[in-house]
Amino acid sequence: MNRHGKEPRFHGKVSEKSHKNMSRIRGKDTSIEIKLREALYAKGYRFRKNYKEVPGTPDIAFTKYRIAIFCDGEFFHGKDWDIKRQKVLQGTNGGYWVSKIERNIERDNEIDKELKVMDWTAIHFWGKDIQKNLDECIHVIEETIQDVKKRDE
Repeated sequence: MNRHGKEPRFHGKVSEKSHKNMSRIRGKDTSIEIKLREALYAKGYRFRKNYKEVPGTPDIAFTKYRIAIFCDGEFFHGKDWDIKRQKVLQGTNGGYWVSKIERNIERDNEIDKELKVMDWTAIHFWGKDIQKNLDECIHVIEETIQDVKKRDE
């Protein structure tokens, strides 16, 4: 158990194919994180990656501006969860996945609240948004930096 509560653990049988697929899922330096970081770096922004000094270990952190950026995968972080929950529940090991994803959503909200109390701004991007609308994601970050600068004047 960690400080955010009980995490669902899987104790069932898994096919070799599923095991192989799941073992390839990365926790950091994912393709979407790298794409966003490279774009920010090319524009001259400097940041910390996987910054452990604040809750949630953001994928990208602008410590000067207290901005934490999370690059979230659609499945594990529950994009359109109200629509997709039933389909996941009916799938293989549905009960486990529903519990896991709902806990991820809950934890994301808890972390955002902790960051807010610490006067940090949390920004979440879905993986597909980074892949398909990278310029828009950069624009959101740049606007947030400008907002923080104005606020701190």
